[in-house]
Amino acid sequence: MNFFFKILYYFQKRGFEVCRRIAERLGIRTRIVRTSFIYLAFATLGFGFALYLFLAFWLKIKDLIYTKRTSVFDL
Repeated sequence: MNFFFKILYYFQKRGFEVCRRIAERLGIRTRIVRTSFIYLAFATLGFGFALYLFLAFWLKIKDLIYTKRTSVFDL
């Protein structure tokens, strides 16, 4: 069971980070973003989940491209 909780914690940490960043960008609460993804997934039979995965992928690519470097020597 310990392995199961490690996997669950990993996905919760990564998944909630996407919702948190979207909520910060829109200026709304994180809870509203999470519940809207849940309702969207039920209403459209999986389109909300596909949208969520696309946004997670997009944020990851954005982080890789726009990394903040503190100095010239970090290149």
